[in-house]
Amino acid sequence: MTEPAYVAIAGEYARRIRHGDLPSGTQLPSYAEIAERHSVSDIVVRKALDLLQSQGLVRAVRRRGVFVADRPNLIRISPERQMETPEVTFGTESDGEINIDRHTERVSATDALAETFGLSPGDEITHVITRASEGRRPISISDTYQPLDVTGTSEAAILEETLTDQLPTPVHAEWLRVGPGDLVKMVHQRFLAADGRVIMVSNVSYPRDRYDAFVFRMALTES
Repeated sequence: MTEPAYVAIAGEYARRIRHGDLPSGTQLPSYAEIAERHSVSDIVVRKALDLLQSQGLVRAVRRRGVFVADRPNLIRISPERQMETPEVTFGTESDGEINIDRHTERVSATDALAETFGLSPGDEITHVITRASEGRRPISISDTYQPLDVTGTSEAAILEETLTDQLPTPVHAEWLRVGPGDLVKMVHQRFLAADGRVIMVSNVSYPRDRYDAFVFRMALTES
């Protein structure tokens, strides 16, 4: 499936920004210049720039234009970013080859996971380990667990995320090439159904130096 034009345009600028071709403070071309260069409408350009801004890569200055932001952050927008596949997430961050490897298996629930899912210790659950690399450089690894009667996050109503600096598991340390005693950035996720049932948990590890900061953003609505 061909990606929308605004995603392709945003991806081109995102890769140039993260690669250093467009340093912080650089002013992007005007709406009209981008529209002419890519043969698209102003609406498409606006959506592309809005996407870049939502990712924390650019900032708009009223009556002056759009500028490259300071060091890129990992912007985790609720709920869009958390629902993205690794292919989409890392594809907009890099001009290198992104490789995603997934391995799915059934495992016995530990005491902690059994308590989380309301199961008995030893019950079978689904375990997916996802490894992401940029060229030959590992950039992320995650462990995801779900009860056998749930697939994906379509039933999720609430997402909880906890960010920590911590020692990685041996598997995560090996993939990220982390030395003994070195920490990683870990995002722990819990997806809950409307009735409060936990339907998925995931631990996602990143090298500590990949992002300057992790920014969590969510829309606020009146109750």
